Amino acid sequence: MPQNPTTPNSLRLGIDGGGTKTDFILVDAQGELLGQRRAPGSSPSLGNADTITQLIAENIHALIQSTGSTLAISHCCLCMAGSRLFWQDFAKTLAQRLPQLGQVHAFDDSIPILELATASGPGLALHSGTGSFIAARAPDGTAHYAGGLGWRIGDPGSAQDLGRRAAERALGEAQGWATASPLGRAVCAAIRAHHIDSLLREIYAEDGSHNTPAALAQLSPLVTEHAAQADAAAITILRDSVSALAQIAKAVSERLFGKESPPKDAPTAAAIPVGLSGPILRSTLAQQTIAETLGPTHPLHPITDAPLEGLRRLLARL
Repeated sequence: MPQNPTTPNSLRLGIDGGGTKTDFILVDAQGELLGQRRAPGSSPSLGNADTITQLIAENIHALIQSTGSTLAISHCCLCMAGSRLFWQDFAKTLAQRLPQLGQVHAFDDSIPILELATASGPGLALHSGTGSFIAARAPDGTAHYAGGLGWRIGDPGSAQDLGRRAAERALGEAQGWATASPLGRAVCAAIRAHHIDSLLREIYAEDGSHNTPAALAQLSPLVTEHAAQADAAAITILRDSVSALAQIAKAVSERLFGKESPPKDAPTAAAIPVGLSGPILRSTLAQQTIAETLGPTHPLHPITDAPLEGLRRLLARL
């Protein structure tokens, strides 16, 4: 049972958190935005539970204070990156420590993007940020999550994966086993190293600035820019990375919607909409790659709204 019943005048609090940043929004019962706030990242892989609790509690208090509202909060939704079990337990703890938050729900960070992609209907959402994931809503309304396994395992189609592949290409060129390319030269210039030993030292140095997932992700624009300029090395990297993400999406679609393609004269409703989130997936080459993998029964449409807008819509439906 909620600590605070839902009333026409109640407020809803939404939190969208990841490794880089944590966004907070406060809306009224109709979903109108009353205030928002941004704080540092809150991924459980980067900090302990006490630190994350303090960060979230302090920013909730600051957001409410900034709006000057005295209305009760009926729902608090956490849409967070990282371990689902961690955030489910965290939601229970947060509800106990801050009963004024009403019902506290924990969702995957994919849910706001899925909300934008499918408008609460069946379909898929492919997201590429620093990491990547696929979210889906089945015909029965259940939400599903795929990929998003983290930078150590893969996250294909992500900025980190593109950056890692670009660094690998530059290292191969520096060793002399890959043909020199504009992309390879651009990566060396970005890292400020041009020989194999210095490149390896910069990438693997424990106190270096190029050895983190976020640092590798900063190389990804070089891939998309050079791919748009017909650099064969960049095109191969972008296609291979995005294709791996699309293959996961294909497996999800086949499991949830069936392998059989609808007949050509089937109504438009048989199509499975696919929302694409993030600048990498908005590139022409990335969309061509995804379309080739998923086929014509999966119409693609870029998601232009920020995830916070999806969170706002989710809060308005509670």
